[in-house]
Parts: sequence; structure tokens; C-alpha cells
Amino acid sequence: MEALLNGLRAAAEPTRLRILALCGHGELTVSELTQILGQSQPRVSRHLKLLCEAGLLDRFREGTWAFFRLAAQGDGGSLAQLLVDRIPPDDETVGRDLQRLAAVKTARAEQAAAYFRANAAQWDQIRSLYVDEQEVETALLALLPERDFHDLLDIGTGTGRIVELLGRRGVRAVGVDLSRDMLGVARANLERADLRHCQVRYADAYQLPMPAASFDAVTIHQVLHYLDDPGEAIAEAARVLRPGGRLVVVDFAPHELDHLRIDHAHRRLGFADAEIAQWCRAAGLEPATPVHLPGDPLTVVLWSARRPQAAAAERRPEPPPARGLPH
Repeated sequence: MEALLNGLRAAAEPTRLRILALCGHGELTVSELTQILGQSQPRVSRHLKLLCEAGLLDRFREGTWAFFRLAAQGDGGSLAQLLVDRIPPDDETVGRDLQRLAAVKTARAEQAAAYFRANAAQWDQIRSLYVDEQEVETALLALLPERDFHDLLDIGTGTGRIVELLGRRGVRAVGVDLSRDMLGVARANLERADLRHCQVRYADAYQLPMPAASFDAVTIHQVLHYLDDPGEAIAEAARVLRPGGRLVVVDFAPHELDHLRIDHAHRRLGFADAEIAQWCRAAGLEPATPVHLPGDPLTVVLWSARRPQAAAAERRPEPPPARGLPH
């Protein structure tokens, strides 16, 4: 009862209700909310603090920035969504706010598109070396049946493509990355697809800010070859898997294209099946038969592994400091 009253008291103020309405359309920063609401940053920050304390909003820090969105879970999240749904669609004040929000999203999308254009050439060059990405995505979806997986974590999400792909199924998908530029691209893509149940976060593959046993599935798509310690990343991915959950790693089979080290910062020239299987077993996972998709000259492999149903999702020791997740 007290939590409900606290939530109602926090929302019972015009600006805070406007903030809830805006955050119901996606995550926003303090500066973006300040721009939309036409109020000072200290005042908006105070409103946000009250809404977060009441459990109506979630706050996620990303470097010096903080993003806010409707609480995803708990009674506070349910109350926030109920209040947003009850706002009259023809309310003039909220209507003006949403017009300004559209302008903010347009500017964000243009910034993301500019970054993508500047970097697309190197991605297209690598894609030309292996099987069509649609074939890879089809194989990935086959390993993650809709009936079995509802909460997904995508490590090294990049443009957010895997989050978008699984999010269209209704999966609650979260993508993490250490590149703020790529996160900007991913946010723009998710907003364009109107996948409000999906999100991206700034996080390190070696030290995920998620509790143990919190996801049904984890994907690591074309990321492992960038990492200093792929086995540690797989172990950390295993930590957040629920019993019965599945890890899917997508990367290259061993190859000899040494120029990828120099031109595209690849630390590893592919992985052997036995190597991935060893890392998975060390993390308490049961490897399945890999799926090989031959290309010219690169072969893409999908390695999957399950956490046994009876396994306890114990927290691993604290990993070493962040070492970067380049893209």
C-alpha cells in the first residue's frame, strides 16, 4: 500500500506526469527532457529524482550521461504505464511535448546516420568476405525458438541488429556495448522500429551490470574476435544465464586473412570448435553441435551451449577492470 501511495504522490504533479508521458515513448537524457519541457536542468533533475525514488522510472548511467525510461519491472513500472495510458490523447500540453520529442528523435537519428555512413565502408568490406547476413540471422533464430526464450542479452550489440531481430518476436531484449557512438546508432534503429520493450546499455563484456541468472538467452555476435580474453567473456555471459538458458556465439572459423588484424583490429583470426567448446564447458555450459555456414573466404560458425537445468547460477568472482569492446 505504501509503495502505491508513494508512486501516486510522485506522479501527482503536472511536470512529472509530462515526464512519464515522454519516457513512455523511449529513453531520454536530462538535457533532452530539459529541451522538451522548457525548464531548467536542476528543476527537471529534481523531478526525475522523485520519480526514480518512487520506482516509476529507471535510470541508467552512460559515462557522464544518464538515460531515463519507464520502469521495466515491479509495481512502480506497472503504475507508471497505467498512468501514461490514462493521459487523454488530445491533451494539448502533452501533444506539444510529443512534437518536441519527435524533433529530438529526428536529430538523434541524423547524428546516428552520420556516424554509420562514416563507418559503413569497413563493415561492408568485411561482410563481402562471408555468407549473406540474412542466412546467418536465419540460423541464429533457429537456435532460439520463440517458445523458449523471453529475455535476451546481446553482448557487443553494435547497431542493435540482434536486439531488433529478436525484439520483433516480442522478446525483451537488452543490448550492451562500450561504444557510445554505436549505442547512438542502436537507439535510433530501435526507435525507428518502435521496439519500446527493447533497450541498449553502456556496459563491459567482462563485467556485466546484471545479476546472475537473469536472461533466457545471451548472444555474442561477431564480437569475440575483437576481445583480449574471449574465454572470460563467455564465462561472464554464462553467469547471467538462467538454468536451461542458451548462449549463442557467432564468429569466424579459423582463417588466414591477416590483414583483418591491421585494417579492422581483429585480435583473433577465427576460432576452432574445440576451443569454443572448452570455454563453454569451463563456464558450466553444455556445448551443442556447431552450425557452419561456409563463405568465400570466411566461414561463419554458430556455436551454442546450454546451462543445465539443475545448475545453480552462482555469481562468479569480480572480473578484472574494463578492457574495452571495440567496433
